Amino acid sequence: MSTRLPGLVLGVVCAAAGEASAQDSDLAKQLSNPVASLISVPFQFNYDKGFGPEDGYRATLNIQPVIPITLNDDWNLISRTIVPIITQEDIAGPSGTQSGLGDITQSLFFSPKQPGPGGIIWGAGPVFLVPTATDDLLGGDKWGAGPTVVALKQSGPWTYGLLANHIWSFAGPDTRADINSTFLQPFVSYTTPDAWTFGVNTESTYDWNEEQWSVPLNFTVAKLVKFGDQPVSFTVGARYWAEAPENGPEGWGFRGVVTLLFPK
Repeated sequence: MSTRLPGLVLGVVCAAAGEASAQDSDLAKQLSNPVASLISVPFQFNYDKGFGPEDGYRATLNIQPVIPITLNDDWNLISRTIVPIITQEDIAGPSGTQSGLGDITQSLFFSPKQPGPGGIIWGAGPVFLVPTATDDLLGGDKWGAGPTVVALKQSGPWTYGLLANHIWSFAGPDTRADINSTFLQPFVSYTTPDAWTFGVNTESTYDWNEEQWSVPLNFTVAKLVKFGDQPVSFTVGARYWAEAPENGPEGWGFRGVVTLLFPK
């Protein structure tokens, strides 16, 4: 990855920063809510390195459309999809280069339209793992399913909460490893009146079969701007692998996100 990429993305964010007004702060804050009634399409790029003895790398573009569906006067159904497009090299020793589609994760949250007691916003439902990977080293080749839940509170400029799921595999080739994993994403963010958002989260996964944690810490800065009537959020950030399986990623990585928003 070019060392100029993070600086280039940051330059685009700073150049566009003056195009948003203070009234966009509420819209920027909605992006911190995983079950907001807001159509958004994030394009999230992650770069990680340090895999195995060959110092392999992985670059992943996650296309993550979020679509709220009104069920009735009291409930929404929030569809959150993650479609990973991956390029990687030597992630399993001298394993060469693979590029293509990874496994798709589909989450569905049933969420009340109004916050509950204490201002808690929540949603719960099923999560599905679909074996769409185009190469054996890009996915697990297993069908999976389980529960997912999110709970958060927004107080003034602050948003803090937790998203979690657990996936068990239930079908797929016997020659591939079963999946039994828990995903935990605690998060906190602060949104300023002029639509800057500063965030910290982890996207931790525990593999119950291997008894191993993967814990990347993400530190991000986002700015919401408008191009004509189209709101767009730009995010740049650093990620640090506090814990990873043997031969997994190490050290620092990069995150960049461009999110298209379609408010009602």
